Amino acid sequence: MKLSYVVIMAGSALSSAAFAQSEQQIIQRDVNQEKRIEQGLKSGQLTTKEASKLEREESRIDKMESNALKDGKLTDAERRRITQEQNKASKDIYREKHDAATGNPNSASSQRMQADVQRNVNQQERIEQGVRSGELTKGEAAKLERGQAHVDRKEARAGADGHISGNEQRNIQNAENQQSKKIHREKHNKREN
Repeated sequence: MKLSYVVIMAGSALSSAAFAQSEQQIIQRDVNQEKRIEQGLKSGQLTTKEASKLEREESRIDKMESNALKDGKLTDAERRRITQEQNKASKDIYREKHDAATGNPNSASSQRMQADVQRNVNQQERIEQGVRSGELTKGEAAKLERGQAHVDRKEARAGADGHISGNEQRNIQNAENQQSKKIHREKHNKREN
């Protein structure tokens, strides 16, 4: 009787580790794609408008991740759909970076978008670190991914016309500040995975 209990508990621990690993990989891929967008803005390979379209796509992916994680179970079907969307976004990033359109990395709009995308990278890294360390539960990670989707949508709307004004950036920064506080609060609320 004791041996079968140990085997069941070991299997449960392994499936939890497998879940955490795949969740971490998904979030790490978000980080990598945001870094590619930022690099494209800095090099002039991406215009503000192109980065805006890519941020809209990242927003949809973050929302999918949030929906998939909120029940605490990332199914194989959900993982496949998210991976397919991330693959599509990756191809779109490549295509936009290698088309004929170029941006001015020193323009005020590009500088604003670069700063906002860098903040996305930092916040996604904080979420990934919280998942890895167990400071964030799956439900908490889901809420935070929904918050990231909200910030990405604001960036996408602001840059849709190819220009981000100072007022638009302040609005985005306010949303980013709120998200940063939520990440801190969720990571330090004593709930663990």
